[in-house]
Amino acid sequence: MNRRAKDTPSERLLTVAEAAQVLNTTERFPRRLIEQRRICFVRVGRHVRIPESALREFIASGLVEPIATTRRKRRAA
Repeated sequence: MNRRAKDTPSERLLTVAEAAQVLNTTERFPRRLIEQRRICFVRVGRHVRIPESALREFIASGLVEPIATTRRKRRAA
């Protein structure tokens, strides 16, 4: 079994509906992420669960930092 060290048995596993609620999307979006293997998931029998850490990593990987720009002075016409 391929298991990362930071995943612990006591970590909370979210249902697809709970993951969708965290992402503020429909249930279809997390299901698509699972189908495309873009997010880690766990199978519990026939059920699919998403570790909270995997969801946090997915959100962090999509974070776009703002660009710091200097303001130019406008020329008087």
